[in-house]
Amino acid sequence: MADAEGRKPRSDEARGTFRSTGPALDGESSTTSEFALPAGLGAPPAAVSESETTSEFALPEGFAAPRTTGDETAEGSAFSLPRAYDAELTASFTPANGIPLVRLTKEAPWQDRMRTMLRMPVAERPAAEPVQRHEGSSPAVPRVLDLTLRIGELLLAGGEGAEDVEAAMFAVCRSYGLDRCEPNVTFTLLSVSYQPSLVDDPVTASRTVRRRATDYTRLAAVFRLVDDISDPDTAVSLEEAYRRLAEIRRNRHPYAGWVLTGASGLLAGAASVLVGGDVVVFVAAALGAMLGDRLAWVCAGRGLPEFYQFTVAAMPPAAIGVALTLAEVDVKASAVITGGLFALLPGRALVAGVQDGLTGFYITASARLLEVMYLFTGIVAGVLTVLYFGVQLGAKLDPDVALGTTKRPMWQIGASMLLALTFAVLLQQERSTVLLVTLNGGVAWSVYGALRYPGGLSPVASTAIAAGLVGLFGQLLSRYRFASALPYTTAAIGPLMPGSATYFGLLSIAGGDVDDGLVSLTKAVALAMAIAIGVNLGSEISRLFLRVGFAGGRRAAKRTRGF
Repeated sequence: MADAEGRKPRSDEARGTFRSTGPALDGESSTTSEFALPAGLGAPPAAVSESETTSEFALPEGFAAPRTTGDETAEGSAFSLPRAYDAELTASFTPANGIPLVRLTKEAPWQDRMRTMLRMPVAERPAAEPVQRHEGSSPAVPRVLDLTLRIGELLLAGGEGAEDVEAAMFAVCRSYGLDRCEPNVTFTLLSVSYQPSLVDDPVTASRTVRRRATDYTRLAAVFRLVDDISDPDTAVSLEEAYRRLAEIRRNRHPYAGWVLTGASGLLAGAASVLVGGDVVVFVAAALGAMLGDRLAWVCAGRGLPEFYQFTVAAMPPAAIGVALTLAEVDVKASAVITGGLFALLPGRALVAGVQDGLTGFYITASARLLEVMYLFTGIVAGVLTVLYFGVQLGAKLDPDVALGTTKRPMWQIGASMLLALTFAVLLQQERSTVLLVTLNGGVAWSVYGALRYPGGLSPVASTAIAAGLVGLFGQLLSRYRFASALPYTTAAIGPLMPGSATYFGLLSIAGGDVDDGLVSLTKAVALAMAIAIGVNLGSEISRLFLRVGFAGGRRAAKRTRGF
């Protein structure tokens, strides 16, 4: 114990062991450490403004951080715009593959210009330049959307294709300065959405189409209104557009009811001549069609659906044909019934449905084709009912009699032109377009007859080629007049409608030969599809050679991958 205490150093000796060998500084603690700086090695004096505690992440001496301006906040964000960003010099968004070059000339129809932009992605569309200038503030967005929907409603109710309706709605929106607009058209619903910017809430409006009326005069007037709105040289204010739209709605049909009834009779008579009928057959078919038209008007006045209207309208021509056969009159009763069917076949809805399907509007196309199927079923039900009772009463209706058509080219061309003329009247077309569509119908039948009889081509192929020429000429005429192509194509395809194939199929089913009847009805469906596809293909060919697009070529149809 004594040895341990002897080995313990004294406190003075311990303090002296760690004491610096140099002279002590003023204020320095007498206790030093072995980690103290040796004598003669002094640390550099610290700057007065430098903090005593430093870090290895501190800025090096001589490097100054950029000073912030007074209008900037102290806390930044990763989503804040860079300091060098200038909205006037920098595009808000640039696609990965660059911005495509779009050539949209003023000389091109507005349908082509709007269709070109609709087939482009939203981010690649050029910014809208308002066509209609306003001295004061811009028109209210809800009013522009309401006008757009009202115009689209008239076009869709008149039978226009879904793509052309969207193009018209898009043209109205862009003309009044709404560039981020997305119109959407289905069979009974119209909607349009507008987004002011990427951070603002979108504005959406919709409208339901409940009534449909075939009036191509009103359709042409709406097209002229859209053409004036999209024309930079024509000033159309929002109030003026509303006024003109109200006048279009109030206008009466160009033809009276008795004129439509007479046109229906002449159409059936002309169709009976096409399948080999004579004067007696012409008169009988005309009377049957006019009686069916009046019965359909009565059913419409009672509020019956269109299905029953077609069923009732198909019965009088079939009844007259059966009555002539039972009376043993030396006429082609089959030609009488076939002529009456021509006036009822829904060619307009069929062409519009196939066109919507080919352009990518599959929901609208399905609804239109379903409508065609129901109307066709109504016609079948009416004719089959009469034929069944006629066969039970002993009427001998031989399809071979109607098939033995005499070749009378001049009579048939004249009958086809009369059929196209009366069909144009039934569609309530403008008088200035009746002559052109009549000539187009005569050309269609002439091409069909030349390919079918001297050329020996199949009926389906001949019908498709003739319908393609109808679509081509109709599209060229519509481009010349900056109008819709429907008034120049729908009536012209009347002579090509498969009335005889439909009648032969129904007659075979009524006689118990279901297999032959189904074969004939399948042929009728093939002819109808050939007409619709031919018309659409002719229109697309005219757009292909007179297209308005960009350097990369014409865009594919909407809702496709563009291959």
